[in-house]
Amino acid sequence: MTLAVLFADISGSRSLYESLGDIEALKIVSSCITVFSGIVADHQGTIIKTIGDEVMCTFKKPDQAINAAIAIQNTQDSTHVGLPDDEITLNVRIGIHWGPVIKQSYDVFGDAVNVASKIVSMASPKQILTTKSSVDELPKASGIDIRHADRATTSGGKYTIYEVLWKDMDEATMLSNDITRQVIYCRLHLEHGGKELYLDSKQTYATLGRHSDNDLVVGDILASRSHARIELRRGTFVLIDQSTNGTYVSQEGKSPVFVHNDEVVLSANGIISMGRETDHESDEAIRFTYEYQG
Repeated sequence: MTLAVLFADISGSRSLYESLGDIEALKIVSSCITVFSGIVADHQGTIIKTIGDEVMCTFKKPDQAINAAIAIQNTQDSTHVGLPDDEITLNVRIGIHWGPVIKQSYDVFGDAVNVASKIVSMASPKQILTTKSSVDELPKASGIDIRHADRATTSGGKYTIYEVLWKDMDEATMLSNDITRQVIYCRLHLEHGGKELYLDSKQTYATLGRHSDNDLVVGDILASRSHARIELRRGTFVLIDQSTNGTYVSQEGKSPVFVHNDEVVLSANGIISMGRETDHESDEAIRFTYEYQG
């Protein structure tokens, strides 16, 4: 059986629990999940299960899954259910993959589930990511806008990732030929545990985390399996945190910053620490050097 598997993860819920306590925070998260469930049903999907603040569901067609994802993002973007503090934001990250699954009772298993779970871990807040297999199955007149975003490697193989453009993208997020030429002149050198990695116009992204599939593997227990990624965007290197415990970034000439389900620009030399602050000499630190040739 082949299905579209969708994971929707509420990012920012940890701050909500810390601010309001378990009971009140759970009410808000449950309210969001109830809204998601209604949207999934409206698009002929099936809720398989909820895992904390994450929902897993399936659809018979990829366009149903993607349109449901767009509806979820639009609803969440325009509704702020019971949030007491403007500093607390609940955004949604969504990952979708079309592939073979195994159904057992009311649950679903298989590579498609594993890939969709990997894809949602790569998504930023308010982002919808899907795979080439999903895009290839879309009807010609689907009206769904996409762009190439990334590549991912799982135990099942390598996958091309696309971003679904669910709302108007401002000019700052779009690529042009001029911008592509600018990318050639900057490079980011990453080093950790004796491994070196260079990001530039040819190798435009890297994944960081505890799982062996990552480009740079960090053994610290506080690091998430898929902790963060770095991507080249408009000639700028951006670190996107997608972890449980957050990421600390220290750059020369700048104050250290803590990033959690958010992103930060890497524009100088410095270190990246996962889940805890470290210094430049720490074995757990990822050292990076920013190189620019104008």
